[in-house]
Amino acid sequence: MTDDTLNPAPADAAADPLHGQPVQVVERDGVRYTLLGTAHVSQASIDAVRAAIDSGAYQAVAVELDPGRLQSLTDPDALSQLDIVRVLRDGKAHLFAANLALAAYQRRLAEQLGVEPGAELKAAVQEARARDLPFHLIDREVGLTFRRAMQRLGWWGRARTGAGILLAMVGDDEIAEDDIEKLKGGDVLEASFGEFAAHSPALYESVIAERDRYMAANLRELAGGDAREVLAVVGAGHLPGLARHLREDVEDPATVRRSLETVKPKSRVPWMELVIGAFLVGGFAWGFWQGGVDVGSDLLLQWVLATGILGAIGCAIAGGHPLSILAAFIASPLTPLHPALASGTVSAFVEATLRKPTYADFMALRDDVQTARGWWKNRVARVLLNFFLTSLGTAIGVWTGGLRMLGRLFG
Repeated sequence: MTDDTLNPAPADAAADPLHGQPVQVVERDGVRYTLLGTAHVSQASIDAVRAAIDSGAYQAVAVELDPGRLQSLTDPDALSQLDIVRVLRDGKAHLFAANLALAAYQRRLAEQLGVEPGAELKAAVQEARARDLPFHLIDREVGLTFRRAMQRLGWWGRARTGAGILLAMVGDDEIAEDDIEKLKGGDVLEASFGEFAAHSPALYESVIAERDRYMAANLRELAGGDAREVLAVVGAGHLPGLARHLREDVEDPATVRRSLETVKPKSRVPWMELVIGAFLVGGFAWGFWQGGVDVGSDLLLQWVLATGILGAIGCAIAGGHPLSILAAFIASPLTPLHPALASGTVSAFVEATLRKPTYADFMALRDDVQTARGWWKNRVARVLLNFFLTSLGTAIGVWTGGLRMLGRLFG
């Protein structure tokens, strides 16, 4: 294995399409990998990628993309094919919101800087296709990265990150200079998470370091094929870690990849639901036993009203259909007992069924979420708003109802 230095300066620089670009070369298992570090907002990176592939020096191209990100870059109609009802049914509303936040952030960058983030990755795929070169998508799926990142954070970290995602969707301020510098360093996901990745070792591990290992494992799996010269186009921020793992890792690549795709399953025993359920049932039982029907029924009524009304208010603020508001009111008191009864999911599901988003809603989604008015106008965005605000209202109602119950029981 060998490793060339960064930014090699050949005698005839004009003949080298990668002259002046951050480059590392690693030879392993009979394959020579040329790792080209790019800035995701740089026209120079786009030109370098095209020139390198046009040179004919490479037999395959690897790109820091996953199928979903490639589709969003190359297919403007991809969003229109989404089934929002299925997203809700599968419990993926949070992941959809994260992807939407990333898309909104990239749109703002494109408007501010005049270069579409990831355009050099898109160019690499297009140039490879035009020359019938095999290309490989070596990055991990964004949803997996997001889920693993969230699992590493505590409750407060998840709340802060969720707030950051919401701000990324609705904010219209110019992108901060620090975030632009991160993009020049070459990673859209890190910049999208903003200050969280910078100050959270857990997020950095999932968003950057794990993906270095993952991409290196995917590159190593190319050994044994026909390609002996491979150009890998990755964000410059990944260059040192990717080169190190490509040189040094000895664990089977498929094993590495599987370990980095694993998401810790939820506990088969829903301890939180059991604790809250036991508290509620015990509180109601104690009320009926100690105070009779009057006290017990009063506790039950207060719980239903506190959770149901606040959940319904959240749905109403989101502009929910009257039946969605009714669904929120009915589901909110039951939400703490079982995840399948979550009020946000139930009300959003009813909303999406009654007011099914149209093709035009999906196509306008990225633009509409840039303004507050657009959230209520666009049916897709309104379903998401319904999910989050109903859930928030119910959560406040659960705390309020629980505290009132404690006050009645021990006051």
